[in-house]
Amino acid sequence: MKSDFLTSTTHLHSSILLPKIPSRKPRTTIKCSSSPGVRPDPWSLSDGNPERPKPRYERAKHPLSDDDARRIIKKKAQYLSALRRNQGSQAMTPKWIKRTPEQMVQYLEDDRNGQMYGKHVVAAIKKVRGLSQRREGGGADMRVVMGSFVAKLTFRDMCVVLKEQRGWRQVRDFFAWMKLQLSYRPSVVVYTIVLRLYGQVGKIKLAEETFLEMLEVGCEPDAVACGTMLCTYARWGRHNAMLTFYKAVRERRIILSTSVYNFMLSSLQKKSLHDKVIDLWLEMVEEGVPPTEFTYTLVVSSYAKQGFNEDALQAFGEMKSLGFVPEEVTYSSVISLSVKAGDWDEAVRLYEEMRSKGITPSNYTCASMLSLYYRTENYPKALSLFADMERFRIPADEVIRGLIIRIYGKLGLLRDAETMFEETQRLNILSDEKTYLAMSQVHLNSGNVAKALDVIEMMKTKDIPISRFAYIVMLQCYAKIQNVDCAEDAFRGLSKTGLPPDASSCNDMLSLYARLGLGEKAKGFIKQIMADQVQFDVELYKTVMRVYCKEGMVAEAQELVDKMGREAVVKDNRFVQTLAEAMHGERNKDDKQEAVINVSRLDVTALGMLLNLRLKEGNVNETKSILNLMFKTDLGSAAVNRVISSFVREGDTSKAEILADLIIGLGLSIEEETTAALIAVYGRQHKLKEAKRLYLAAGESKTQGKSVVNSMIDAYVRCSWLEAAYGLFMESAEKGCDPSPVTISILVNALTNRGKHREAEVISQTCLEKNMELDTVGYNTLIKAMLEAGKLNCASEIYERMCNSGVPCSIQTYNTMISVYGRGLQVDKAIEVFNSARLSGLYLDEKIYTNMIMHYGKAGKMSEALALFSEMQKKGIKPGTTSYNMLVKVCATRGLHHEVDKLLQAMERNGHFTDNSSTYLSLIQAYAESSQYKEAEKMITVMPEKGISLSQSHFSPLLYAFVKAGMMDEAERIYCKMSEAGISPDSACRRTILKGYMNSGEVEKGILLYEKMMRNSVEDDRFVARVVQDLYNAVGKEQ
Repeated sequence: MKSDFLTSTTHLHSSILLPKIPSRKPRTTIKCSSSPGVRPDPWSLSDGNPERPKPRYERAKHPLSDDDARRIIKKKAQYLSALRRNQGSQAMTPKWIKRTPEQMVQYLEDDRNGQMYGKHVVAAIKKVRGLSQRREGGGADMRVVMGSFVAKLTFRDMCVVLKEQRGWRQVRDFFAWMKLQLSYRPSVVVYTIVLRLYGQVGKIKLAEETFLEMLEVGCEPDAVACGTMLCTYARWGRHNAMLTFYKAVRERRIILSTSVYNFMLSSLQKKSLHDKVIDLWLEMVEEGVPPTEFTYTLVVSSYAKQGFNEDALQAFGEMKSLGFVPEEVTYSSVISLSVKAGDWDEAVRLYEEMRSKGITPSNYTCASMLSLYYRTENYPKALSLFADMERFRIPADEVIRGLIIRIYGKLGLLRDAETMFEETQRLNILSDEKTYLAMSQVHLNSGNVAKALDVIEMMKTKDIPISRFAYIVMLQCYAKIQNVDCAEDAFRGLSKTGLPPDASSCNDMLSLYARLGLGEKAKGFIKQIMADQVQFDVELYKTVMRVYCKEGMVAEAQELVDKMGREAVVKDNRFVQTLAEAMHGERNKDDKQEAVINVSRLDVTALGMLLNLRLKEGNVNETKSILNLMFKTDLGSAAVNRVISSFVREGDTSKAEILADLIIGLGLSIEEETTAALIAVYGRQHKLKEAKRLYLAAGESKTQGKSVVNSMIDAYVRCSWLEAAYGLFMESAEKGCDPSPVTISILVNALTNRGKHREAEVISQTCLEKNMELDTVGYNTLIKAMLEAGKLNCASEIYERMCNSGVPCSIQTYNTMISVYGRGLQVDKAIEVFNSARLSGLYLDEKIYTNMIMHYGKAGKMSEALALFSEMQKKGIKPGTTSYNMLVKVCATRGLHHEVDKLLQAMERNGHFTDNSSTYLSLIQAYAESSQYKEAEKMITVMPEKGISLSQSHFSPLLYAFVKAGMMDEAERIYCKMSEAGISPDSACRRTILKGYMNSGEVEKGILLYEKMMRNSVEDDRFVARVVQDLYNAVGKEQ
């Protein structure tokens, strides 16, 4: 930074006279010292006056390319010299003269020839500068070098030579030579020049020696000399020396210029010495030095960095009142300070003011505003600002991207947050831990803990040190997935960060122990954090109290309540006051008015914890007292029921039963939902007596609503009291208390499975007649029940009712209705249902395809069945063994042997034919039913060849078919073949073949077969014995 006092001084200008410039016209005077502006340049670049050219004798020896150009150049130089001498702070700087290339070359030649300072001065400057090429101590003596210039240079000339030097050695040596000349006189001007040159190259020691020499020779330093020294210290960061020197300057009552103060303020601020900047600013104001725009920019920034909100805004207001337009960095400082101070309205006002002046915000200002919008949850404004940044091409750094990720997370825009994170990573600006943790918290809040932990692991691979905040986020993740070991590791890492763990992290850890029922670990953890003197908050106190109450630790709970009452931070909290009043109730027994007042501000959460504590303790009287207190509050009944429900969820039904009994004994009522939950628990435990007692108590207290009825019906079903469940359903339906669709489904399923189809039909009809609300599952249950009961028309009515009521059909609905219409031989309607399933957009699984194919086959539509089977495979549904067996059986029944062979080969290719006898059984059944006896017997013969063992079930279909057809010889042959295969026919086979002989009139053959192969194996079979007796009776013989 250059200042005006470093390049010119009033002393120098007053003592240096311009050389006389020959001219034919009188000298032009320029007024600009105090005038508001500078008059335009009175000279132009014309080629001269061609009508009045110079005489030949006045022309130069080496004329310029343009006639009379030298006159113009010299006049211009004279004009600029006077302008430099006299210009003020508001002077208008004239535009540089435009020259032709030839004129510019000549102008430089004139400079070399000494036309500006004189040729002897230019020669001296060159001579001294030439010494810079020689080494230090290389034998160059300034007195020898400058010997030819002795007595030729005036004091002014020597000052010019000194000022034009660039090397500090040449300045030092020439100044020493200069002091030996007769024309030299000690002056603050020459010392100022030397100080400036030493200061530019950092020769501070030489500058200090020069300044002391100036004092010794009797030159009183002025503001310029002192300012030069101060700027030297400021330039090279010698702030202690600068402030010491500045103190001495103030003691001499020397008033420094604004530029010197700006230089010092800037140097101090670069080193973040903001307190010293503020002190220097106050001294500057005290001295009455007028500040500039740059001064206010520095001061406002330092006030903002120190957190002095009011002072910064005051300086900012003064800056604007003086007519200065604040820069963007100044606005950014005060906006950031207002955001940090919580003065959000002021921050928004400043930002809007800046934008109204057409100032484009920087990314730092945008980051401050985004932080404000994030804290105030004004997310639309934040996204609008981010869009403006993209429109104005303001680069978004990592801080801004981290804020946008958090805002996207708050808005539930998980995909946008991930995209922003990936883009930040792709731009290679992802280096801050806060950005990783922002993305991790977004995943955590969305419930995706695995991804949150993946982001933290990614951060670890980048060798980013794990901070305290990172351990807190990791603990939250592990607590959410209930990983105790990892959560403990994260908590240990948090404890090693140098500060005690925060209350929120301790609460997460303790809540994890309590949630998993780790009572011993929870108690040990409480002792640990108390020993570590962790600062508790209300939430942590609540969790600790909850653990003490759950574990029945009465003494510890009492001690904790006393401790909370002594802490000023939490003692006024309703939770703490409720605990204190409830545990020390005897103190307020005499003051009934106080007790009434206390009841109005009781905390039901605290009472619920104490209720748990007294139940664990077994103190019935205290439990009753707390119950009475809770029911006196507005939310007490709900709180009691929440306590009971929590016991039910945790499986501690004994406490729930005790509470329920106490409530009923006190004449109080239990909420409907709580009663229903207890009845459901009793039903699962098959405690029907207790369930009925609660149900009756609910009836007396008029809380016998739908949920209670639903739970009681469910309890009856679980205990296999279907008649009672059916009766309760009908009774509720008559009273207009319709059970829920789930309860109806449970009851109808249970009745159907027990074969009580009439009751299931009655329930179905009742549901339709009373327009009970049914969901998809309920309708499916009724349709299936009617199908199994053989009430196909009723099933169709229920399906039509379902479609008309707008309840969406599921794939099970369509599949069941295909079975309904298929069994009723209404294949066309089954096809309509299948097509409806196709158009519904639901995924058609193998089961519905198989069902439709089977009914196509039963209806004799084999081409449609095979086409549908091919369609199923084209859609990527691989047929299972059941589907293959069904189609094989259908094809075999219809005599499509070629298709059967193709299906068997396909099964072998797809791995569905390994040691599977069910397929052959289907084939044998199909061939036998369709009177294709040879094919059926062929399958029996092929099975041993393929290594598939035979069983009685494979022979039975063919045996029954022969008996049914009256082919008794073939039936006897199959019977004998079964015996030869080592298979002992069961009583059903024996009874079938013997009855076949009886029915065909071949009684003698039947008796012969019996005596030959069955006599020794039917002694204990009374069914076969009865048939045998009928055979003997038919021929008049005795057995």
